[in-house]
Amino acid sequence: MRKLRATHRIRPSLTLLVAAVTGGALTFVLAPPATADPATPVTYPSGGTSTRFSGQAFDTCSAPTLDAMKAWGSSPYRAVGIYFGGVNRTCSQPQLTPDWVGEVTGLGWRLLPIYKGLQPACGARAKDEKITSSGAAAEGRAAARDAVSKAKALGLLPGSAFYNDIENYSRTDTGCRDAVLTYLSAWTKELHARGYLSGVYMNLNHGAKDLADAHNSSSYARPDALWIARYDGTQSLTGWEGIGASQWAVHQRAKQYTNSHDETYGGVRINIDSDRLDAPVATVAHPYKVTSSSALSARSGPTTTASVVRSVGAGASVNAVCQTPGSKVGDSSVWNKLSDGTYIADSYVNTPSDTGYSEALPRCAYPYQVTAADGVNLRTGAGTANATAGTIPGGALAWVVCQAPGSDVNGTKVWNKLDNGRWVSDYYVSNASNTTYSKPAPRC
Repeated sequence: MRKLRATHRIRPSLTLLVAAVTGGALTFVLAPPATADPATPVTYPSGGTSTRFSGQAFDTCSAPTLDAMKAWGSSPYRAVGIYFGGVNRTCSQPQLTPDWVGEVTGLGWRLLPIYKGLQPACGARAKDEKITSSGAAAEGRAAARDAVSKAKALGLLPGSAFYNDIENYSRTDTGCRDAVLTYLSAWTKELHARGYLSGVYMNLNHGAKDLADAHNSSSYARPDALWIARYDGTQSLTGWEGIGASQWAVHQRAKQYTNSHDETYGGVRINIDSDRLDAPVATVAHPYKVTSSSALSARSGPTTTASVVRSVGAGASVNAVCQTPGSKVGDSSVWNKLSDGTYIADSYVNTPSDTGYSEALPRCAYPYQVTAADGVNLRTGAGTANATAGTIPGGALAWVVCQAPGSDVNGTKVWNKLDNGRWVSDYYVSNASNTTYSKPAPRC
């Protein structure tokens, strides 16, 4: 843990995760979904989508200069932590501007947004502003609102994950511990209501285990991702003592495995912490140009049969947030989702690839937590008559890409197709509706 500034799997395959959780059996009992906590719905706006990153990252107190980020293109890191807000943020951020965000993400970097707000009353630094027992819920909601405001000012879009930095505290102080959990629960629910994902950063032995103990508690909303500090030099995202293998199990983990040290790439030295991620990060818009010689239709879905929402002029600039499969236009079946929620065919946009997906843009996805505490079966198609093809645990993120009608499950006929090609009944997913389609996921 850094002393002078804000501190800030090798992922198992789904098959291995299932084996670890079920001993190889695909026979989870499907419990009814939670009515409220711990899995709370995320309300994505029309232009929302989530981005995830798997690989090495680094975080440093002040955002590096653009030239430094260019030099570090030769490093093994491809994501960078940014301290974008919070009353206890230590370092100034002269570089952290909307232009910096656009330039750095244009270079291919992913951003890991860190919010250092109120700290535990029984820990952190003495001079830090603290969480209060009586006001913890209101303080958590206020922190989430402030995080959203500051993120929007930087161009971090709905669907982004924000990581609340909670420093070490005494786990034996039950009042203090409960205040921390209440604060983080309110943070999570407020972010979900505003269309963002909730992450938490904690030391493995000084906080993270409390989150794990409350994983299925009806008293606290569960964050979507957990980022631990454990300075053992090991990048593994599994085998965390006190954190069950089925907890935060589907692209929901990050680890800070070394703390303050210097590294040099491209002749530029930066003092960093090193991290390994398989987790949601920031979503940003990527600017491109329309290449068609005439006006292009922006549609309500990724297909030529979807209704036309507006017209985009030839040569106009558009802000793409993600790409998704759709009806074939020209040589490509790829469509770009724009920041206003409309879709345009990739054949008429100057993205790097003419026929396939472009690396800078994530695939469109809308992750929601699985509400069944004991997990849920995945299927090969949209219905219970289809074969099971694995399971995902309760609290895991179902990375939904589209929705379709299927067999009835407890009054719900909507099924979600996930980014791994499997299907799960919407009855067990914490999105906006339990009986009908949930925007902005398109129909499959």
